[in-house]
Amino acid sequence: MPELPEVEVVRRGLERWVAHRTVADAEVLHPRAVRRHLAGADDFAHRLKGHRVGTPSRRGKYLWLPLEDTGQAILAHLGMSGQLLVQPHSAPDEKHLRIRIRFTDARDTELRFVDQRTFGGLSLHDTTPEGLPGVIAHIARDPLDPLFDEEAFHQALRRKRTTIKRALLDQSLISGVGNIYADEALWRARIHYDRPTTGFTRPRTLLLLGHVRDVMNAALSVGGTSFDSLYVNVNGESGYFDRSLDAYGRENLPCRRCGTPIRRRPWMNRSSYYCPKCQRPPRPVRGVTAR
Repeated sequence: MPELPEVEVVRRGLERWVAHRTVADAEVLHPRAVRRHLAGADDFAHRLKGHRVGTPSRRGKYLWLPLEDTGQAILAHLGMSGQLLVQPHSAPDEKHLRIRIRFTDARDTELRFVDQRTFGGLSLHDTTPEGLPGVIAHIARDPLDPLFDEEAFHQALRRKRTTIKRALLDQSLISGVGNIYADEALWRARIHYDRPTTGFTRPRTLLLLGHVRDVMNAALSVGGTSFDSLYVNVNGESGYFDRSLDAYGRENLPCRRCGTPIRRRPWMNRSSYYCPKCQRPPRPVRGVTAR
């Protein structure tokens, strides 16, 4: 699933090309693409027609298009291969085109949802007073959100009694961080992925959050991370941050800091990449108290 930088790149593209346009009609070409909209494909298409799209919004990895004056929003689940593309009407249909949304204005572009693996989809949901789709109201703010509470996050780490990478991927604590950017931020902070959160001091927490923000902003500046053609922005272009990765995907390559070969270890049905010299494993000590 794309992480925060990739989703933010898509959101910015939608803000430029889709915001403040009125839906003329919507066409659902594959029922799985709207399976989270329990009323079905026809209802989904009917409810969009005639409504004006507001400014696209994001929290963590979740992206939505508010429908103005309705109290509802289109929530986009990109899954592993979902793409929101802005295409000319005349462009040939993509092989895995699932949903098409046309607009009433004179511009010759439409919004397409393309999904090879059909794990993603679009659905319509009521929004909270904050403007979030209700189904994601439990998701924590992300570290690029101006209202992200660093002290609350630090205290949550102390209470959670887990390990730091598990905490970074816990969307109820901090949203938007996935496997790639967790490994990158931990490498930059010289912290092993299995270090217990109960031992984190405030300075260490703030140091790590700073690196999380830095790596995400660096990825944003080059369009995110694309390892294959499944992640692209709304114009079909890939991101280039994979060329700047320091840890993730660099097994047996020398650490850019000390030259020690990067290691990969299986971790929660994923992999963790780290430098065994710069990110020393924690000692098995019980009763560590955080300050």
